[in-house]
Amino acid sequence: MGVLTSVAVRAADLATWASKKTGRGSGGMIGGLIANVIDPRLMEQLGDGRPCTVVTGTNGKSTTTRMLAEAVRTLGTVATNDGGDNMDAGVISALLAGRGRDRIVLEVDELHVPAIAEKLDCDVLVLLNLSRDQLDRVGEINKIERVLRECVEKRPGMTVVANCDDVQVTSVAWDCPNVVWVSAGVGFTGDSTSCPRTGGSVVRTEKEDGSPDWFAVKPLPDGREFRRPTPTWTVTGEGLTTPDGDVLPMSLKLPGNANRGNAAQAIAAAVALGVDTTTALAAAERVDDVAGRYSTVNLDGREVHLLLAKNPAGWQEALSMVDRSADGLVIAVNGQVADGQDLSWLWDVKFENFEDLTVVAAGERSADLAVRLGYAGVEHRTVTDTVAAVRACPPGRVEVLANYTAFRDLRKDLQKEISQ
Repeated sequence: MGVLTSVAVRAADLATWASKKTGRGSGGMIGGLIANVIDPRLMEQLGDGRPCTVVTGTNGKSTTTRMLAEAVRTLGTVATNDGGDNMDAGVISALLAGRGRDRIVLEVDELHVPAIAEKLDCDVLVLLNLSRDQLDRVGEINKIERVLRECVEKRPGMTVVANCDDVQVTSVAWDCPNVVWVSAGVGFTGDSTSCPRTGGSVVRTEKEDGSPDWFAVKPLPDGREFRRPTPTWTVTGEGLTTPDGDVLPMSLKLPGNANRGNAAQAIAAAVALGVDTTTALAAAERVDDVAGRYSTVNLDGREVHLLLAKNPAGWQEALSMVDRSADGLVIAVNGQVADGQDLSWLWDVKFENFEDLTVVAAGERSADLAVRLGYAGVEHRTVTDTVAAVRACPPGRVEVLANYTAFRDLRKDLQKEISQ
């Protein structure tokens, strides 16, 4: 390394150590921030020509990356961002922590994919799904689709593992010469009612065998029909159908149909990287926790089950995972920069049908949430402090569904409560 790079690395290591030592953070960002200021070319140098896989999409990045990294470890050591810090600083921190490891597997924020894929000479890109997220930072979803499409067009040698059930993702990967289509499912279709390439409406239907299908009414400018591609991998209730036609049962520790789709794409990507199919499936099945998501904590006679959701599609999926037989449900919403300060998406989430649960609205934006719950006809209480909201529920099992910073802060507060 040159002098500038050496200084950047030493400064990053010191900042990361200080962050952990003082309890100010996990060190997943600060080291990368400082290092990047000192040496803007550090990321390329840390990549060092190692095989690199990037996972992106609106929802499921952390889970899919965790499953994929677990599988790729069967080939050698892996540098990855376990903490979910997925912009430039977080990626640099992960590469610094993973110096000397054989391969790179990273989750990356959608808008940051083009630059990071170029700097690290990305070999495989996993495209999960695309829907509205943080409108005040990101903008409309068609903007993201165009950004990712341009990235794929500029890197024709890159393998793309794409969810063919998602119209936006299919548009991104449509012209890719090295695409692996996966039928991973899509639970939220509100952002894919029109074709991003023509603006014409998209019709959803079924094939004769009952499998899902969709097509755009208006053809593409070159006359081709824009229609759901035939998948190479398919996930169903029976399991994962492989390219050979075998159906492998999936016994995941993580709940929900979305995580079955995440696992399918992680396995397809792992196989593209040279991992045996059964080995990749076993790796996905071992994952039981992703940065505290889906974890359970005991507090004052309450078994607190934690779920994270960050946008309409994620909230709709997470709500389907809520145990309706629980003794209470806490829904916590903040509106900080990391969450997106525009909470208009609350009105796109179906909060109805929680009649049999004690529901408590919590978080910094609990008042906004309470209005939405009121219009949904959900009887609830409002308790801004999330830990207090948990205690406001009856003893027993309490489901907690929170957005990004509300989830992060609750985990810290619960750890303090338990350690006292």
